[in-house]
Amino acid sequence: MAATSKFQVMTLTDGAAERVRDLVANADKDMLGLRVGIKKGGCAGMEYTMDLVDEAKAGDDVIEDKGAKLFIDPSAVLFLLGTEMDFEVTKFRSGFIFKNPNEVSACGCGESVSLQAADPNALAH
Repeated sequence: MAATSKFQVMTLTDGAAERVRDLVANADKDMLGLRVGIKKGGCAGMEYTMDLVDEAKAGDDVIEDKGAKLFIDPSAVLFLLGTEMDFEVTKFRSGFIFKNPNEVSACGCGESVSLQAADPNALAH
């Protein structure tokens, strides 16, 4: 069973929350929210992953913010601590943007990042 965290791993801007709500509302079947995680890949070493969620997984960290629900993969929590998720629309692209304090570097195309795990002891202060 997923648990709602006392400390929010991530926050959402109004634009990101609106986009998550739109994705869930316009899905082909009933969805609960959006799962955010990371995986190895890309030229910088890691990529963010996002999938619609129809069922919570054991260990998911659940964030409810501005009417949107995110499910954070347990293996990604330390890499996503303090991250703000935004949604950007420009003339040439639209997509989610992650403002992650744990990001060490990013590739030129912006599709992959190098991340370090957050220090959980720093959060205790």
